[in-house]
Amino acid sequence: MIFIEYFSNEISGLPIDSITETLPVLVSLESFELGDITLIFCTDEELLAINKEHLAHDYYTDIITFNYNTDSLISGDLFISVDRVTDNAMQLGVSLEEELHRVCFHGVLHLLGYNDKTPNEIDAMRQKENFYLNKLFHVKQ
Repeated sequence: MIFIEYFSNEISGLPIDSITETLPVLVSLESFELGDITLIFCTDEELLAINKEHLAHDYYTDIITFNYNTDSLISGDLFISVDRVTDNAMQLGVSLEEELHRVCFHGVLHLLGYNDKTPNEIDAMRQKENFYLNKLFHVKQ
């Protein structure tokens, strides 16, 4: 069974339906097959604890991606800080829904093999995020 599911710890009001509709399209447009993707929505503190435990990073982030891909089948867990996404949206002057899409697209792009460690990788990742925001999110608005 192939699906996208989500969990949240007492976090509500997120535009989950739109995200679960667009992520399979993104994966398909990148010529991969969708496996199981789980979106786990959490707080800054919860994601900081994961960042420290699994990546030895002591800073807040908006998303951490755990990759479980096999061959061309894209699968993974996306841990998303709703606090960070909310702050990002306010700072960027965009809706929570748009920023949440960007962050989820970012996580799936990591599953697809895109990285963001070097300036060139960061630029390529941003271009892909913007491409899919324009193609899959803005067109629905």
